[in-house]
Amino acid sequence: MLNRTMLSFREDDLSGAEVRALVARHLQGMAEHSPPGACFAFDADQLKQPGVKFWTAWDRETLAGMAALKTLDCENGEIKSMRVDDRFLGMGFGRALLEHVIAQAEATGIAMLWLETGSSPGFVPALKLYERAGFRYCGPFADYTENPFSRFMTREVAG
Repeated sequence: MLNRTMLSFREDDLSGAEVRALVARHLQGMAEHSPPGACFAFDADQLKQPGVKFWTAWDRETLAGMAALKTLDCENGEIKSMRVDDRFLGMGFGRALLEHVIAQAEATGIAMLWLETGSSPGFVPALKLYERAGFRYCGPFADYTENPFSRFMTREVAG
């Protein structure tokens, strides 16, 4: 299980090979569970665009996960490309990453968080994580449109 005293978060510039490999693994995993055209995860270049903050989570000196927050407007943010390294699945790192993103959103004045994730069985662990963290299902937001392969969720940042 996760030892929080050994976990650290870093705002990351995506320059490290290990980080870029985790982004690639994330995209591969999304493609494995989503049909073509139904995957909206950001690649490394998109994660570097203005308005996106990207963090990595480290267990001592081992990369354990990543997450990004895209600013939609002054009150709304979207969780993007959240992924736990396969070696750390089921150990609480996803929850720690999510808590970190929520805290960062609150620190920057974001009032509502939104996310899009898949609907196939491969996404059930992520859906359960978000449900336990207080996210509720909603319709499409921002530039998304309704489709059978996406699930949309939102929650207030504080409370």
